[in-house]
Amino acid sequence: MEFYFLGTNAGVPTIQRNVTSIALRLLEERRSMWLFDCGEGTQHEILRSPLKLSRLEKIFITHLHGDHLFGLPGLLSSRAYQGGTAPLTVYGPPGLKQYIELSLGISQSRINYQLHIVEHTGGVLFDDGQFRVESALLDHRIDSFGYRIVEMDKPGKLNQELLERYGIKPGPIYGKLKRGESVEVEGGVILHPQDVLGSPKKGRIITILGDTRPCPNTVVLAQDATVVVHEATFLHELADTAYEYHHSTALQAAEAAKAANAGQLILTHFSSRYKDQEQLEPLLEEAKSIFPNSLLAEQHVLLPVPDIG
Repeated sequence: MEFYFLGTNAGVPTIQRNVTSIALRLLEERRSMWLFDCGEGTQHEILRSPLKLSRLEKIFITHLHGDHLFGLPGLLSSRAYQGGTAPLTVYGPPGLKQYIELSLGISQSRINYQLHIVEHTGGVLFDDGQFRVESALLDHRIDSFGYRIVEMDKPGKLNQELLERYGIKPGPIYGKLKRGESVEVEGGVILHPQDVLGSPKKGRIITILGDTRPCPNTVVLAQDATVVVHEATFLHELADTAYEYHHSTALQAAEAAKAANAGQLILTHFSSRYKDQEQLEPLLEEAKSIFPNSLLAEQHVLLPVPDIG
C-alpha cells in the first residue's frame, strides 16, 4: 500500500505543482489503484508516473470545487484507451452525477466500460470484507468530505512446521484454516485455526481529508489512523486568511493528527504563494513542532504506508 501524489497545490496549478490528486496503490492488496480527487491535468501527471489507468478501480471526490474534479471527464474518457475496461466506481457529493453525465454527454465521449457513480452524504460507502471506506462532512465553503479507509485485520501466518508433523502440505486445507475453519486430519485429530495460526496482522487505517477548517470530524475520521493526509494551505501566521477561505494551516493539521492519536501526518494542498520545496519547509517545521512525525507531500514520490507492529 503506497501513496503517489499527482498534485499537491491548492486552487490553481503552478509550474512546480499540479492541483489536487492522490493515488493509493493497492497492488499487493487487490492489484488495483484508488484515486482521491482528480484536478485538472491529473491524466497528464499519470502519464509521467508508474501508475496505470487500467488498474484504476475507484475514485473518491472530496468536493465539487474545480481544483478537485476538473480532470475527471478527460480521465474517464481516456481510461479505456489505456487498457481500462474493468468496471469503475466514482464516489462523491450530490451533484457529481450531473457533472459527469453532462460533461461526457455534451462532449459525446464514449465510455466502453461500466461506470458507476455513487453520490453520498457520508457514512459507510464500501465494505467488501477486505476494506471499509467511511466518509464524514467537514467544514468548507461547500460540502466537503473526508474519507477513512480501514484495512481489515489479516489472519496470522500458518505454522508450517506443525502442519508438516500432521502430514499436511500446502493446498486446500491451508485455505480452510486461514478462513477460520477447523479441519480433521489423519487419526481423527481436529485442528482448529487458533492451533496453527499466529497472531493476526493488524490492518492499517488511512484518512484522506478534503478541504476544511478545523472541525470535530477531522479528528473522528483520523482517530488512531496509521496515516492522515491533511490539507495545509497556509502557514499559521495566515490563520485568519485560512479561516476566511475555509482552509487549515499546517499547525492546525498537526493539532488534528495529535488529537486523533495518528501515526503519521502528510501535509498537502499548498497555497501557490509557496513557490518551491524550500518555501514549503516552514510549513513542515510548523507541523513538526506539534506532531513530529510529519511529512510534506511531493509530486511523483512514492510514500509507503507503514505496517503496524
